[in-house]
Amino acid sequence: MRIGYLQFEPVFGKPETNKQKIEQLLGKETFDLMVLPELSQSGYVFSSKNELEELAEEIPNGSFCSFLKKMSAEKEGFIVSGICERSGNNFYNSSILVSPDGKIETYRKLHLFYEEKLWFSPGNIPLTVHEIRHEQWGSARIGMMICFDWRFPEVTRILALKGAQIICHPSNLVMPHCQDAMITRALENHIFTITANRTGRDVKPDKQMQFTGKSIMVAPDGAVLKKSSEKAEEVLLIDIDPGLADNKNVNAFNDAFNDRRSDFYR
Repeated sequence: MRIGYLQFEPVFGKPETNKQKIEQLLGKETFDLMVLPELSQSGYVFSSKNELEELAEEIPNGSFCSFLKKMSAEKEGFIVSGICERSGNNFYNSSILVSPDGKIETYRKLHLFYEEKLWFSPGNIPLTVHEIRHEQWGSARIGMMICFDWRFPEVTRILALKGAQIICHPSNLVMPHCQDAMITRALENHIFTITANRTGRDVKPDKQMQFTGKSIMVAPDGAVLKKSSEKAEEVLLIDIDPGLADNKNVNAFNDAFNDRRSDFYR
């Protein structure tokens, strides 16, 4: 199975520009699973509800969803991307899983970071594992989390306990710790993780924010499979066997999940 991430700098308030950049960067790449950053179509630093109303879209029929459905079908690969979602009168920092047949699954960020709390409603969809299939490489089970969710190990653990082999992690990271922490998340749950971070910065008249890049893919044994620099706009890919994440053995005597003493964890 060929998995990867696209690291790039979304332009705030320019969804058409961002779609063009995604299409250009994916180019002739072939993949089975591709992860894009958080809020890929809108940019990150909001200053008003008017901006949200202008940039957010409904799932699954919005412009960015339609674009990703087209890309997924053309590539015959699954795409996970962050998206600014409108649902009724609420706005969510969401992630979608887009299938080549046009089906879309949604996750809404549970743990809002900093000023996100001014603009977005907290996520209200249970943590869910989705099985994806293809006749050439079989199947894989994936879970979605978004950016600051990394700080709460319960998210990754619950997805892993539900059977996730790969965690897809769209991000707009600004603090320096996450990329290294994802090594621990992969190791403690014996799963693959794909953190797709953005680069550059959002600049507004009243504020600005610098992002850290350094997107990273990690194997179940904690080995770093791929990692980007802080500034590169690029697609990185690697071939994996998702079934490796099903073996939770640490050694001949220890199993990462069976050895849990959950009766003492309350």
